[in-house]
Amino acid sequence: MRATAVRRTVLSASAVTLTLLVTACGGGGGEDGDKKAKGTAAASEKPAAKALTAAELDKLVVTTADLKGETAAKPGKDDVADPDAVSADKAECEPVAKVLRALPVAEPAASTQRLVTLESAAAKKGMPSMEELAQMSEKEAEEATIDSLDITKTMTSLWSYDADGAEQALTAIREAGEKCAGGFSLTDDGEKEQVTGIVTDKISAGEDAVAWTVQEKVDGEEIETKVAVFRQGSTLAGFSSFNIAAVTRGDAFDQPTAVIEAQAAKLG
Repeated sequence: MRATAVRRTVLSASAVTLTLLVTACGGGGGEDGDKKAKGTAAASEKPAAKALTAAELDKLVVTTADLKGETAAKPGKDDVADPDAVSADKAECEPVAKVLRALPVAEPAASTQRLVTLESAAAKKGMPSMEELAQMSEKEAEEATIDSLDITKTMTSLWSYDADGAEQALTAIREAGEKCAGGFSLTDDGEKEQVTGIVTDKISAGEDAVAWTVQEKVDGEEIETKVAVFRQGSTLAGFSSFNIAAVTRGDAFDQPTAVIEAQAAKLG
């Protein structure tokens, strides 16, 4: 998703929350050598993997029907990051910056995306009215307002590559996460942000996978984004997930396991 826009929206929503509360309440060589040589020769004889087409990916990407309680839709123009506007101050960290913003590493032959949204019951009801807030204690009003922001958005991407492009891309992503675990500066649409840490998460999906919790500081606010990428054949499935209420509360949240499992099942 368009990270800068989404995060600015969250911070604005938090500000509105505080205003409402004040008004209503007041306050992601040898035998071994021969065997190795034979294995290499056998591998070289395998036909090169062929990328899927955009039409094929559109049939394989998750839909609302594949999910339980979540909706999947084509992202709007403002939800998608501009590849030319996202960069890192360290070249070795570029792959992290790319997948964090739901962008592919290297140039895939074809791609498609869906924005998956999960709303809690409170979020579906919307933000409490002024009258409702006035009937609550300050703590109750604060919790109710933040609960109304309990929305998880997961940009789900499929990127397909020719030959061993998917394997190379995933290797680059994994290595970048290891090298840049201590953080780096990221620029998104002209806005500078600081990635303060990358923590490895465990997921089981596809033939190979990488997952992290990426910690950032945006306008002084500490936020977390869940990132996961797995490979199935010549295709990579990427996920960049963000929970609005978790950012407002400063709470941790989980990888979008249900979305990842549903996508793995369709690619499997």
